[in-house]
Amino acid sequence: MAAASETKPWPTELRLTKDRRVLAVTFDSGERFAFEAEYLRVMSPSAEVQGHSPDERKTVSGKRQVGILEVQPVGNYAVRLLFDDTHSTGIYSWDYFIELGRNHARKWQGYLDELAGKGLSRDSPPRP
Repeated sequence: MAAASETKPWPTELRLTKDRRVLAVTFDSGERFAFEAEYLRVMSPSAEVQGHSPDERKTVSGKRQVGILEVQPVGNYAVRLLFDDTHSTGIYSWDYFIELGRNHARKWQGYLDELAGKGLSRDSPPRP
């Protein structure tokens, strides 16, 4: 049986801002994370982004202006986010939100470094 100190944080609130650009997640541990839609989109846990191995992971660019259209519950362990660029295959577990929140600075900097190394941008390419 797990000790109380080993209990995983449980979400108490998910709140999407009116502009649909930030999803705030509050946990019963007192932790609260405000995730920009762009961060959640480029870190999507979907196979489309993560691949089936680290070598298959894709660097997603051009998502600075992405928004979240919908937050759908998946059982009692996760949510599916529907983004306005039509991406909807990632299932964000409560553990994944904790990981993204606690490691935000490192993950975000790693993403920015990947973009720079591949000559990609956070902005969408201009339309012809």
